[in-house]
Amino acid sequence: MTQLTDQPAAARLPDAAGLGRALLAPRSVAIIGASDDVRKTTARPLRFLRRQGFTGAVYPVNPRRETVLGERAWADIASLPEVPDHVFIVADTRLVVPAVRDCGRAGVPLVTVLSGGFGESAEGAERLRELLAVAAEYGVRVIGPNSIGVVNPRNGLMLTANAAFAEEGIPAGSSFVASQSGSVIGALMTRAKARGLGFSGFVSTGSEVDLTLGEICAATLDDPEVGSYTLFMESLENAATLGAFAVEAAARQKPVTVYKLGRSDAAAALAVSHTGALSGEDDEADAFFRACGFARVDNFEALFETEALQRRVGPPTTAGGHRVAVITSTGGGAAILVDQLETLGVTVTRPSRTVFDRLAELGLDVAENLIVDLTLAGTRHELVDGSLKVLRASGEFDLVLFVIGSSARLNPELAVSAIAEHAEGPVPVAAWALPDALESVRRLHEAGVPAFRTAEACAQAVAATLGRRPVDPATLRGRRTEVPAGGRALDEASSAEVLAALGLRFPMTTTCGTDGVPEAEPRFPVVVKALSERLPHKSEAGAVVLGVRDRAGLRDAISAIVAGVEAYDATVTLDRFLVQEMVEETVFEALVGYRVSPAVGPLVLLAAGGVYTEIYEDSSLRLAPVTAEQAREMVEEVKATAIARGFRGGPEGDLDALIEAVVLVSQLARERPDVVEAEINPVAVQPRGRGVVALDALVRLSQEK
Repeated sequence: MTQLTDQPAAARLPDAAGLGRALLAPRSVAIIGASDDVRKTTARPLRFLRRQGFTGAVYPVNPRRETVLGERAWADIASLPEVPDHVFIVADTRLVVPAVRDCGRAGVPLVTVLSGGFGESAEGAERLRELLAVAAEYGVRVIGPNSIGVVNPRNGLMLTANAAFAEEGIPAGSSFVASQSGSVIGALMTRAKARGLGFSGFVSTGSEVDLTLGEICAATLDDPEVGSYTLFMESLENAATLGAFAVEAAARQKPVTVYKLGRSDAAAALAVSHTGALSGEDDEADAFFRACGFARVDNFEALFETEALQRRVGPPTTAGGHRVAVITSTGGGAAILVDQLETLGVTVTRPSRTVFDRLAELGLDVAENLIVDLTLAGTRHELVDGSLKVLRASGEFDLVLFVIGSSARLNPELAVSAIAEHAEGPVPVAAWALPDALESVRRLHEAGVPAFRTAEACAQAVAATLGRRPVDPATLRGRRTEVPAGGRALDEASSAEVLAALGLRFPMTTTCGTDGVPEAEPRFPVVVKALSERLPHKSEAGAVVLGVRDRAGLRDAISAIVAGVEAYDATVTLDRFLVQEMVEETVFEALVGYRVSPAVGPLVLLAAGGVYTEIYEDSSLRLAPVTAEQAREMVEEVKATAIARGFRGGPEGDLDALIEAVVLVSQLARERPDVVEAEINPVAVQPRGRGVVALDALVRLSQEK
């Protein structure tokens, strides 16, 4: 019988390798609450384990029965002849905490909980506290609650209640699936199976009250049969552990593909600054996944088809590698793919005249165009093979996409044979079949050529793979995501002091009272602004007057501002005003913002500035701090910066200085942990060589420095 343990909890916690073994390669498992009724969900795990041929020991635990589905039933964990490596609790919610306690006393390292009812109500919240306390006391790691289970097709481990795994012949492959939705693991498996794709494991992470998605994935990193990761996410609540996993996955060159639900920007509406309004939940997720080096897709089929392309292309680099060729036997189909690629920002590269000359030497009469259209010759093995050799040897392309015509369905053995021979080599080849041709797709996958069933999934996979960036461990490790409640906004003068200390340049500025007498002599012409922490957006409150040219104009401006603010909000009392030198010869106005997200931590944002910021929504977001190279990428992504590149013969702006300003603001992440939000809007980009000037500033501090 199982012996109770008296080891301290900390001593019994499994390390990553031990957790990985218990997760995917347990020597024995137990199912607490296993049912004898085949119609019930709780009967599925035992049925699936037996059907798939799991070779480890399996112990159904049900104190109310002597047998379960014809096998001996055990009364409790303590009565088992050995300590299971992994226990699946499918019992009623009220029995979960006692079951985890029994597992802890016996020394079980890992428990997966199917049941819900933890945290959805006051009673559930108390039950959750008990669960976590018991797990901590005994050193048990918990997957779930609300986890539909864990699957390893390689060894028949079907410790799941997901009905999709009732199928036979579940294929094994190299990608490990971690999903915050239980039903999705079955959907991925069945859809991928039809294409001949398999997986090295599945886990439904459930509520992640203990083990997070990132920690679970990290536990499998040293499994030699796990070559990549496929993630389906509903939230980024545990971004810190996911970021830590990303660093280690990149170090092992194991690519990650992610699909995340949630395009809501509701949380952004609560922010004080434009930065908050522009950096919604989905934008934050994009910035985070970019920093992690993940390929993010929003096409479900691309989620499981992209990993093959990622592995074939290899890890991301800073050396470019985005030159894409399209070759086809069907011009219309190739045009569809080109349209999809262009929509996602992938520009197809036109072959040179030399390439077309070499194709002509093969006897191919191919019109010089963006697409290499072989027409009917695209069904002949020797011509497809020769064409691919020409393209791959040209030195002009980093990826070749082949669009297969109707022969993919009529003669799959002929249509894909030449393409399949190009699975290896320095320039990757991938394919999309225009007709619905699963057999051709399956044959290509088996040969090692990434293949896609739809143009949308193909384009998504290419864009996501080519859009990856190398991981910067320093950015992801030790990120803070705590955003204290409360805090206070500084007025513009105090905000400028915080940002000027980083090295940002502001105009010559002084202040005055309602009498219009400045503390120092202004440099006219000036801008006059109300100075109040209650007016973060002064323009809409009538609290700004431009082009004031003398002392008399200064007094008039103050009177106008007082009247405007009183009409806007009569509870705001004004006693100080900012008098700021007007900055002329501005080529372009930008916004540079910063905020600490409760999901992913410090972020820096660049956008078109001035009063039109939120109308255009033209912005770029990164995890902070950023390097100069990352800031340069941000400048290139903001379309409005074209104005500062000599647009239509206009002057060129000092974009190098804007890049430096983005880097400086991002340093708040390291220099000022008390700053939870900051913004300069606008940043005046002056002519090349003259730098940038911060014209308005907003800073919000936490309550504690």
